[in-house]
Amino acid sequence: MDQRLSRRRRFVERIRHARHPLTGWRRWAVISGQAVVGFVALFAVVNLVLSLSTFRGEQPVERTMQELQVLWFSPVDGRPMSPSAFSAVHGRDLGRDPDSATIHAFLEEEAEDGVFLLDQVMIDRILALNGRIDARAIPSGVYVGAHALGPDDPPFVPVTKFLAHYLLFPRHAYVLVVPEEGQAVVLSASQNAKFDIREHPDRLSARIERWAPGAYDFPSSGQALHEMTRVTNDPVEVAGALELLTRTQAELEARGLRYGLLAPNSNTVIGCLLEGADAISQERRSSILLALRAPGFGAACD
Repeated sequence: MDQRLSRRRRFVERIRHARHPLTGWRRWAVISGQAVVGFVALFAVVNLVLSLSTFRGEQPVERTMQELQVLWFSPVDGRPMSPSAFSAVHGRDLGRDPDSATIHAFLEEEAEDGVFLLDQVMIDRILALNGRIDARAIPSGVYVGAHALGPDDPPFVPVTKFLAHYLLFPRHAYVLVVPEEGQAVVLSASQNAKFDIREHPDRLSARIERWAPGAYDFPSSGQALHEMTRVTNDPVEVAGALELLTRTQAELEARGLRYGLLAPNSNTVIGCLLEGADAISQERRSSILLALRAPGFGAACD
């Protein structure tokens, strides 16, 4: 025992009195690099803890397993989904070959429970059944969706697909409207450059489009997991949602705001839209957890 303590003491002393092999600016460059790496590692660990401990529902282990399965099976854009993907991810709840009515009932129950996942595997099945996203499979309502930030195209898609989903806690938010009749539409906000608009590329703008393959916020191999919250399923409010989104889009275009990394950004637009519709209070919108999860969500709407 004494010998082991003596070895440990000698090892500690050797580290304490070790001389750095570099001197001058090279030494400080290495120290600065080590500090940056340490900060990034700490940031990743904190976000991993947040990702695995918040918004996890009543069965966090099962949800994490589902997320990992979806991320594993989600193909790069342009490649087909594995034939075994749906059975592996949703087979226990829905069987191997569910119809639209079965999926609708399942998602209705999920929406009633609170935040739920709408993943690329499920969307692929709905498209195979109906050819588009509408109320036949997804219950009619107004939803707030959120997905991880990052690239969707190879070779960088794994950054979003795996690392960003757990290590980069911030999310991009959008509004999805599923009417009783017709195709689902989405309002998404970002800088003009994200929408391939060359004039004033740094300005904040919004787009309303069908929620279909190719749409900015459609689940893809990089954004394979979308966390959905239903704001309302009242038929009157759902019917008026498109008019509200159109008005929001016009007001945003008229203001000519510059996009900000923290605010104003896409999350700010969604947060202000929800507050203006009395779907969320200003206090709730500005909560610390939401501020971490969706930076800019609680920023001022002036």
